Amino acid sequence: MRFAETLLLAGLLSGCEARSRMPHDARSGGTATVFDTTRDAFGQPSAWLTPAHRRAFFVGNSFFNLAWVSAPASVVDRDGLGPLFNARSCSGCHFKDGRGQPPAAGSPFVSMLLRVSVPGVGPFGAPVPDPVYGDQIQSSALPGFTAEADVVVDYDEVPGRFPDGERYSLRRPRYRLERLGYGEPSGALLQSPRVAPAIVGLGLLEAVAQAELAERVDPDDADRDGVSGRQNRVPEAKTGQLVPGRFGWKAEQPTVVQQCASAFLGDMGLTSAVFAVENHTARQSACEGAPSGGSPEVGEHVLSAIGVYARSLAVPARRNVDAPAVAHGEELFARIGCAKCHVPTLHTAPLADLPELPAEPIHPYTDLLLHDLGEGLSDGRPAFAAEGREWRTPPLWGLGLVGQVNGHTFLLHDGRARDVREAVLWHAGEGLAARNAFMALTLDDRRALSAFVESL
Repeated sequence: MRFAETLLLAGLLSGCEARSRMPHDARSGGTATVFDTTRDAFGQPSAWLTPAHRRAFFVGNSFFNLAWVSAPASVVDRDGLGPLFNARSCSGCHFKDGRGQPPAAGSPFVSMLLRVSVPGVGPFGAPVPDPVYGDQIQSSALPGFTAEADVVVDYDEVPGRFPDGERYSLRRPRYRLERLGYGEPSGALLQSPRVAPAIVGLGLLEAVAQAELAERVDPDDADRDGVSGRQNRVPEAKTGQLVPGRFGWKAEQPTVVQQCASAFLGDMGLTSAVFAVENHTARQSACEGAPSGGSPEVGEHVLSAIGVYARSLAVPARRNVDAPAVAHGEELFARIGCAKCHVPTLHTAPLADLPELPAEPIHPYTDLLLHDLGEGLSDGRPAFAAEGREWRTPPLWGLGLVGQVNGHTFLLHDGRARDVREAVLWHAGEGLAARNAFMALTLDDRRALSAFVESL
């Protein structure tokens, strides 16, 4: 590590000084970039945090990583788990602040979940929960209570061949529910599997001005480039008003704190001031007698600290930016149309309750908009304004370090893609032109494009 990089990691080098000493392209998160390629690459604080917020960051880190327990307990700030849940801690899904992975064929979910609903439209266009199992399958339960079900996945291999003769195979997943704890769900159950994403740079994405994102909205493809892009419209819990969504695989949450509160409720059965109603359904009446960890179970100071933590995780710097193959792959990425949705550069502005976050360019490779990716990736489950075929463009920063941090390279919303190449090949709909252009590249060019994405 160069001396300038060491100083930036320590928070001792100003943004202007750093910019003159290192390649701008390497600093994906601007001054919230860290030069760390270890297994802890996703867990570092941004250098611009004030002392008070830095203390809150480490408090939030503690609550993120330590397991919650059932109530009552001596650790009153950490009790109230369940009675139905998917994980005992945030890091149970976001291990080392990174990306979850799908299970092996025939095995149940661990670091991913299954959203469920029935046909219809709820308030604000929300999915309609299944009357028995609600809106998410909880595969664990406290002693004395019954878990909802195990979600098991199997895969069918779909072989193919590039025009130059290279063979490939894609995995098409099939999901089933086993050990149903409360009887049969609706016969028309809609299912949406979701892998836990890496959580670096969330505050930076929240800090991008709405006007900048709105400029890229093109629902009718007025510019005729084959890419539309829409914003999801979701309720803000505090006001009840519809606002643009930014977070989650279908942009179902508008802010980082609301996303955290939603995960506390859905994944761990913990209420907060944002979502105060327990997550079990009326048909799961046995859960009504479960001990409570308070009202709410996640106190405001805990939710605030978790919010600071999730919004302040720094983004790892790019690697190998000067390698010829990576530079060539970057050019191909733009040429074949990947950058139309995976937009390289956005701009931040200070947040009201995180004013130290600077206004500067960042390089997340997302537009935070919904795009139709075709029937092959559709979950058939609308969510607010998002249709079944639509997914929010995931940011690509840090993607090349998932193997180092989390020990796998599975991509897309359900982890079906085993590498960058397979992820591209699953694109259809608005991504079909880019996918076809990728198919037509030479073997060396396909490898260069993958090398570029893996450098991010």
